[in-house]
Amino acid sequence: MIKHALLILAALLVSRSSPSVECDPDDGGISLPTGFCAIVFADEVGVTRHLAVARNGDVYVNLEATDRPNPSNTQLRGPRARGALLVLRDTTGGDGRADVEVRLPHTGGTGVALGEQYAYVSLETAVLRYAVGAGRIGPVGSPDTIVQGFPREGHRSRSLALDDSSGLFVSVGSYSNSCRRTRGEPRGDDPCAELPIRAGIWRYAVDRVGQRHPQDGVQWATGVRNATGLVWNRELKGLYAATHGRDNLHVLWPALFTVAQNAEKPSEEFMRVERGQDYGWPYCYHDPETNRKVLAPEYGGDGQTRGRCEGKAMPLIGFPAHWGPNALVFYTGTQFPARYRGGAFIAFHGSWNRMPLPEAGYLVTFVPFQNGKPAGAFEVFADGFAAGRLEPITAAHRPTGLAVGPDGSLFISDDQRGRIWKVVWRGRP
Repeated sequence: MIKHALLILAALLVSRSSPSVECDPDDGGISLPTGFCAIVFADEVGVTRHLAVARNGDVYVNLEATDRPNPSNTQLRGPRARGALLVLRDTTGGDGRADVEVRLPHTGGTGVALGEQYAYVSLETAVLRYAVGAGRIGPVGSPDTIVQGFPREGHRSRSLALDDSSGLFVSVGSYSNSCRRTRGEPRGDDPCAELPIRAGIWRYAVDRVGQRHPQDGVQWATGVRNATGLVWNRELKGLYAATHGRDNLHVLWPALFTVAQNAEKPSEEFMRVERGQDYGWPYCYHDPETNRKVLAPEYGGDGQTRGRCEGKAMPLIGFPAHWGPNALVFYTGTQFPARYRGGAFIAFHGSWNRMPLPEAGYLVTFVPFQNGKPAGAFEVFADGFAAGRLEPITAAHRPTGLAVGPDGSLFISDDQRGRIWKVVWRGRP
């Protein structure tokens, strides 16, 4: 107990201190609100997806292997194209830059979460658990397989979150856009055969190896198309998610939806995920114009009809369509000004299908919270990642991971060129 209390006290003291690092003159190529600046903590380390920061400041990163050609990704050759759990450490007196790394190869994945003794890492079909040794960088020994049997292909991200009572949440995205087995078939499958194993969030035991999906887990929520942002909020005692909405309303149903509606609908949803809730996919989607869940056209909807969508769980905020929310974190530090404390940061990977409107996303937003709920509109916190090239292939960077360090800094990862930024506060509180 005494040792645990000392660790907490040390973490609090660190979080209240103002870092002495020197920021990059150009903030690593991104723009931030007045008073903030950024350091490139690491660069070109691989296809960086989600990340987590340990109490000692080590940064754990899940690297995704790539089997897709992408000429803008110069790092996608050799070892940096391979999947791995990457652990980074700054050993040079806290200059804000990683100078030591440990790379543990795996088949490639997305999610990472840190417990007291273990690091949890998701692959496409499994979740691994690595023992973390005290006083050393990176895990010790070979990993255990905590859960296996997740389906292949479709939305392959497996985001992770740990709760306060030995629970591990895993997001399993849908295979399809709107639950249609046949590409040319205008109607969706009813009932949707994916829902018992996909398009939802499951809870598994963190201390039990060899579990299988889905039979050994609890289906915490269903109708969640692809929750790539997932986090347990210890203060609010709840699970939160940011999920990708469906695509191609006009492409598939030109008589019902205009090209502008195709670009602007449906919402990307930021939600509190309650146990047993149904968030509607594939039968329903959130319409940002009316702030309602409406019936999908594959199930008889016309853009207005609610039908079976009455009573489906609503999001806290509906973000603009196709921005691609990929990571979510609540600000738990004290380095940033008070208005940021308890609020949520969401990283948007960027769109590819908002034509004829300009593509969008490629940024990090902030959602202020008060009394456990969003307090006002979201705001752009970090921008400029794409360097003006708002297109997946040519964008300079695409935000994909977020984490808060023990000193209260915000870490942002990019899977386009493998960069990780450390954002710090330099202004007056």
